[in-house]
Amino acid sequence: MRGLTNLLLVEENEGQRKHLVNLFSDIAINVQEATSIIEAANRLLSSNDFSLVLINFISHQGQKIEIMRNVRLTNPRLGIILLTAKEKSDIAISLLKQGVIDHLVDPDNPASIISAVLNESKKREILRENELYQKKLSRLDTEQDKSLRETLDWEEIYDSTLENLMTALDLRDVETFGHSKTVAKYSQMLAQILGIKEKKILDNIRKGGLLHDIGKIAIPDSILKKPSPLSVKEWEKIKLHPALGYGLIKEIKMLEEVGNIILYHHERYDGAGYPKGLKKDEIPIEARIFALADALDAITSYRPYREKQDFNVAKKEIQKNAKTQFDPVVVDAFCSLNLDTWEKVRFETTKLIPSFIGMK
Repeated sequence: MRGLTNLLLVEENEGQRKHLVNLFSDIAINVQEATSIIEAANRLLSSNDFSLVLINFISHQGQKIEIMRNVRLTNPRLGIILLTAKEKSDIAISLLKQGVIDHLVDPDNPASIISAVLNESKKREILRENELYQKKLSRLDTEQDKSLRETLDWEEIYDSTLENLMTALDLRDVETFGHSKTVAKYSQMLAQILGIKEKKILDNIRKGGLLHDIGKIAIPDSILKKPSPLSVKEWEKIKLHPALGYGLIKEIKMLEEVGNIILYHHERYDGAGYPKGLKKDEIPIEARIFALADALDAITSYRPYREKQDFNVAKKEIQKNAKTQFDPVVVDAFCSLNLDTWEKVRFETTKLIPSFIGMK
């Protein structure tokens, strides 16, 4: 059983400090408090127990900035999250670009604070697991113990790492947390309804669902999280993510269904999609399946600009876009199941996600 993530909270104001501590009362984060950046630096220098530090950066004094630089130099594996108001964010953005801090969050947005902490916690967990795997591989290579290597369950390790990676990617935005797991499950169900029974292909569709947005790793947060409409140039960069994602995994021995979902999940049945403008049966069946699963989750999920819609609304919207956005055969497969079944899948895949909505 993994231990709790240890977070050091740096906040001068006692009332605000208590408020921030309360944010993490229902999740697996062990919060310890410091009243100043100097106190925090001393504790970090004398202890290796902390994975994360959350700093409310009220004033941009040169001394505080220099202390943070020293903390980064002496604790390269530490996740540093900075809270700063938008009107004071210029220096903080510079620190983010320089790699001094890992995350920049508005202190008045509790949901984003929780999302950033969970994101950095997951990233540190993945890094720790990767180090363990690398040490194990190194030991096996040193010992030249091929028989022991063969006993390792590499598929289980691969799947675990894959899911952790995509969870961390989902956590870049609180409104998409859990998205990859949900659409992966929807896609598997649709594939089975359409007669795809081979276990290996169904598992590849699941993996493709988990990895579909991996190309967004290469898209800057300044574009992904932009609160205002994207410019034409920014939108063109967003549209690169299927090809970028495919490029990231093509050198791996990734099976066909996985690559097809990553590369073609934004193609449309009428040919108006991207990146290649394929239409109808030119689009691989697994990508046509995924397109509907992706839309179903998007419609029934919360977004900052609207409340989540119920599954009846989603069904009407999907039926409306049959033969344009979606393959009508896939639409019929979706409609063949009671909406309660789809809603149950969503609940089962997201029930462990903390409740962010409604926080002010």
